[in-house]
Amino acid sequence: MLVKYQIDPLEYDGISHSVTLVPRLEYSVTLLDEIIRILKQKRNDLKKSNNVLVSDFDENDKTHVKSIELEQTVVFSLEILFEIRKKTGRISGVNSIPQILPSSIPLIRTVSAQLFDIVPNCSRKLSELSVHLGSVVLDSAALTTARFDFSQSNKESSILLDEVKLIVDSKISKQYPNVDFFKLWNV
Repeated sequence: MLVKYQIDPLEYDGISHSVTLVPRLEYSVTLLDEIIRILKQKRNDLKKSNNVLVSDFDENDKTHVKSIELEQTVVFSLEILFEIRKKTGRISGVNSIPQILPSSIPLIRTVSAQLFDIVPNCSRKLSELSVHLGSVVLDSAALTTARFDFSQSNKESSILLDEVKLIVDSKISKQYPNVDFFKLWNV
């Protein structure tokens, strides 16, 4: 016997969208972990190759300056991605996504742009990641009827970028105590 049951299209649509969020979010986290793994290796390689600069740094040698700048960019990118990874770990359900992830998208795009010439493969993967996470954020907002304040997301991103830059500058300064970074970056 067939039971006549009317399915509310809006309810069905919400269920199907929330089901599709999980695989996209899981894929995004997997992609983020892969990018972090690649950048950790790049950071370790740069640290090893720049080890001689700890005691033999010549501020007039452009290759020395570029080597440290390259390491600083990779460390900065990695620290930003660590912060994004922490954010994804705080997601507890569809309702939390619009509060946690929106500020991550500009951060990912910033890191992708910085790595474009340095690690092109990671830059492409980060572009893909921003598309996936962006769609997860938009779909979760549609499901939860959340609203976005893009200026607030941009402020949060900007604040985090500044904080991470200070942390990375401090780490690099400690790693290369014989380098006068203030003099180098202000020439």
